[in-house]
Amino acid sequence: MEAIRPVSRTLLRDRAYLAIRDAIVAGEIEPGAVVRDAEFAELLGLSRAPVREAFSRLVDEGLLESKPQSYTRVTPVVAADVRDAAAVVGAMHELATRVAVPRLFAADVETMRSANERFAAAVHAGDVDAALDADDELHDVLVRVSGNRAAAATVARYTPLIRRLERRRFGEGGNCRSAGLHDRLIDACAAGDTDEAVTVTAEIWRGLAALADEPDRPEAPPATGVDQ
Repeated sequence: MEAIRPVSRTLLRDRAYLAIRDAIVAGEIEPGAVVRDAEFAELLGLSRAPVREAFSRLVDEGLLESKPQSYTRVTPVVAADVRDAAAVVGAMHELATRVAVPRLFAADVETMRSANERFAAAVHAGDVDAALDADDELHDVLVRVSGNRAAAATVARYTPLIRRLERRRFGEGGNCRSAGLHDRLIDACAAGDTDEAVTVTAEIWRGLAALADEPDRPEAPPATGVDQ
C-alpha cells in the first residue's frame, strides 16, 4: 500500500495545536482552566508528545501560561494584550493591503464581496463562528495576494488573541462595527485606490483594538422557568 504512509510528527503536533487553540478561542476552554497533556492526548487520540508541543506553542503565543512542575492553564483575556495584538495585526494588514491592491484581479475582489455578504448575513443571524470565518476569508485575500509570508505568519500568530475578545463581545450582545467598513474597503480595492484601502484597513483594526477598552457587560439574570 504505497499510498498509506505514517502521519508525520509535525502533522500530529499541528493537529493538536489547532484543536486546542480553536477550543480556547471559542471559549470552550475558559480562561483560568487548567489543561493537562494526558487528558487532551486521550481526547484527540494522540500521544502526549504532540500535545506537549502544542502546549508549548500556545504558551509562546499567549493563549496558555505555564509554571514548571505546577500547572498549565488558559490565560485571562487581558485588554493590554488585545490592544498590542491588534496594533501588530493591523499593521501587517495595512502592509499587505498596500502591496496587494495593485495586484488584485477581478476574481479576488469578487471573493471579498462574497465573503462580506456571508459576513453581514452571519452578523444579522448572530452566528459568531460564520461571521468570523467570513471576516478572515475577506482579509486573507489581501494577505495572500501580497505574498508576504512574514506578514501572514504574524497575522496567524496574533489574531487568535483578538478573536477571543471578539467572541466575548458578540456573546454579550455587542455589534460588529466592520460591515460597512468592509464595503468601503472592497470598493477601494475594486477602484485600485491603494491609499483609501489602507486608510479603511487601519480604521477596521482601530475599531477592533477599541473593543479591549469596552467594559464587560453584566450577565443576564438566570431564567426563572416561568412563562411570562
